[in-house]
Amino acid sequence: MDRRVVITGLGGLCGLGTDASSIWTEMREGRSAIGPISNSEIHELKGMIGTEIKVLPQHDIDRKQLISMDRFSLLAVLAAKEAMLQAGLSCNEGNAHRFGATVGVGFGGWDATEKAYRTLLLGGATRTELFTGVKAMPSAAACQVSMNLGLRGPVFGATSACASANHAIASAVDQIKLGRADVMLAGGSDAPLVWIVLKAWEAMRVLAPDTCRPFSADRKGLVLGEGAGMAVLESYEHAAARGATMLAEVAGIGLSADAYHIAAPAVHGPEAAMRACLVDAGLNAEDVDYLNAHGTGTKANDQIETTAIKRVFGDHARSMSISSTKSTHAHCLGAASALEMIACVMAIQEDVVPPTANYREPDPDCDLDITPNVLRERRVRVAMSNAFAMGGMNA
Repeated sequence: MDRRVVITGLGGLCGLGTDASSIWTEMREGRSAIGPISNSEIHELKGMIGTEIKVLPQHDIDRKQLISMDRFSLLAVLAAKEAMLQAGLSCNEGNAHRFGATVGVGFGGWDATEKAYRTLLLGGATRTELFTGVKAMPSAAACQVSMNLGLRGPVFGATSACASANHAIASAVDQIKLGRADVMLAGGSDAPLVWIVLKAWEAMRVLAPDTCRPFSADRKGLVLGEGAGMAVLESYEHAAARGATMLAEVAGIGLSADAYHIAAPAVHGPEAAMRACLVDAGLNAEDVDYLNAHGTGTKANDQIETTAIKRVFGDHARSMSISSTKSTHAHCLGAASALEMIACVMAIQEDVVPPTANYREPDPDCDLDITPNVLRERRVRVAMSNAFAMGGMNA
């Protein structure tokens, strides 16, 4: 378990842009993609806000394969292809069994599920589309990434709500450290801008009516978005042997559970995950320069996360830079922490902290430096990314 794991490629798409570079450009400038949803398939939900990918990038995926893919799987494949291209890697008969993938998904194929419901129950059809079942299953994204890139090593999905991508990345790191793979594609994908999903979140009364304002006293809740983010993870030895550019190293991972409530957050779980991450990395609290917060923009989450950060980092909590990029790309559920992984890697690459956009009013219960509205130039050697999920799963 002593193999070092590095990141050599990034890929992503969300409302901010259709590649990792454009996503990062918008993040660092604090430009929010949140706005009215124009998707005609959300039926009577006029005026609902979110972050949509208005136009997908050009791709070479065969039409016969496309008909077996729900949108969340397609987004994962596009992000994975971009990451592999940046890493300069491809599979062949000689190495495919050493290449794998883990893809985190929060909701999965609800677009296919809803279409089946409308076809059968509302439309009176006697059967649904041929591929409805395989399009809807949460593991479909990992399957499609594997098939499109020819990966024959460890391939599986991770489904832990809003922490899914971080769990997928953690699992991929373990595969490399255990010697089961040399290269893993890892990240997350979700496409929740579907009528039934939006109605479910609306019923919980956590959706903001205007925009996402993490840590701001006038915040009114979270905003949902669609997207995907993927990274190429390699053993250090594999990357060095081929002369790859190493963007960052995954130094440590921390996992925990609240064992508290299916919807309400707690302090002890996030605190335990952050402490475990530092221990795993062999780092002190003072070594962390930037923390990408879970920062959903709900009253409870932001206050509890602030408290947990103070407990873990002590006096250093007021010295390091913190931000929530959900203020720009919204909460993309299973893809959220994958997009935030891109933010962390690029913060290290460029020594820049992306801001928390839309911030207006200080909250005495969220009194740390959350980099309001404007990026900050500072040395970033170590970054931490928080993901806390419904049901109390933390990574």
